Amino acid sequence: MKKILILVVVALVVAGGAYKTVLAKPKKAKKPNVEGSLYVLQKEFLVNLADAKYAKVSAALLLNPKDHSAAAAGGHGAAVPPDGYGAMSQEAIVRAIVTDELTGRDAGDLEDARKRDRLRKEIVKRIHEETDVHADDILFPDLTVQ
Repeated sequence: MKKILILVVVALVVAGGAYKTVLAKPKKAKKPNVEGSLYVLQKEFLVNLADAKYAKVSAALLLNPKDHSAAAAGGHGAAVPPDGYGAMSQEAIVRAIVTDELTGRDAGDLEDARKRDRLRKEIVKRIHEETDVHADDILFPDLTVQ
């Protein structure tokens, strides 16, 4: 009787292990909150706003995972970017777009979250139209309006 009971327990343990490793559905991996990589534009922006105000802004691009525009240039004779600029080859164009879009704006366009969100979308649209950079978003981690 003891042998049968031991065999039943062993069979249940083996069956449970087999179910867990073979038959049970695997847990879905959690989708990352941020896909892609962040490229921080190292030099901050200082732009004139409407009504004799100005803004000091730092910016970062959320690059699509397919984007390789910020891959560090290497090898013999590779151009070294100027101080305050990173490895992105089209960074100067991106900076010009951001400066163009921010300059002359009302301070409220940067202070109000909804208006700032629309402005970010406009900047990303221009980046897509005028560069080869595949940015999904632009972020303003630091923003001061005076």
